Amino acid sequence: MENRKIRYFLTMCQTLNFSRAAEQCEVAVPTLTKAIHKLEEELGGQLFRRERHLTHLTDLGRLMQQHFSVAQDALDAARTEAERYSSLSEARLKMGVFSTMGARQLTGYLRALRAAAPNLELTLWESHCEELAEALTAGEIDVAIMSASEYGERLRAIPLYHEPFYIAFAPGHRFERMEAVPLRELTGEPYIKRLHCEFPANFAKLGQPTPYSGLQVRYMTEREDWVQMMVATGLGCTVMPHFLPMIEGVLMRPLIEPAVSRQISMVTVAGRPHSRPVSTAIKCARALAWEAGLPEQLPSPWPARAARPQT
Repeated sequence: MENRKIRYFLTMCQTLNFSRAAEQCEVAVPTLTKAIHKLEEELGGQLFRRERHLTHLTDLGRLMQQHFSVAQDALDAARTEAERYSSLSEARLKMGVFSTMGARQLTGYLRALRAAAPNLELTLWESHCEELAEALTAGEIDVAIMSASEYGERLRAIPLYHEPFYIAFAPGHRFERMEAVPLRELTGEPYIKRLHCEFPANFAKLGQPTPYSGLQVRYMTEREDWVQMMVATGLGCTVMPHFLPMIEGVLMRPLIEPAVSRQISMVTVAGRPHSRPVSTAIKCARALAWEAGLPEQLPSPWPARAARPQT
């Protein structure tokens, strides 16, 4: 049963006049009349009773008017929702972000996403990579920005950028006089261990033994602000991603021999069709120049008193 015939019928129910109904539907009177006749044939009964210049709904016509009105309202609502979905108006996206992602990189991406979809309702869920992977497979979030050494068959990773690991320390530390710090130089140093840090997994990918051999682990915590404050006050050093520092007083040097980096990716569930918001998020992530720098008006992660190391 064609929607066009239903629309003609409902217009006739309002006007009870073939000429006015045809005018409102922007068709010729014979076209509308023919469509109503075909609809009557499909339904097996007369919908209108014509008495000279008067037209009335039959009992079948009144019954069909009720059903078709409900159907037309549902169809109109579906069209409206589809238009909103296509334009990302009132669309929703749940995005997971791993807790050690640099704020400068994240806000640069969010600015690009807002420009592409200004009406998108975005919920950010921050956690470590293991929990994000579980949330993705369980359908609790739609997409995630994360870094993991392996993702398995359930997840699909779209590479975004590489980020090297640095050694972070307080001003006046002997590392400040070095342009880069070999890993062996950490032997005997008081160390602050960052829980859920991706460094050990990426270190292991190089076929190396445990990266903490010879270190004096003094503190362990998953709070990045605590870690950085302890580093800044001279309680120890720690291995940290290049873009993570967020407080003044944390100095950094490249970590070498071996140099270790992590791959940041946008991750979805393998085989799960992408919704329009997810597709837009992925498109924006792929188009962003993650390693080429971000707008200067964003706050710098490098404190004024600390010279940025050469890479």
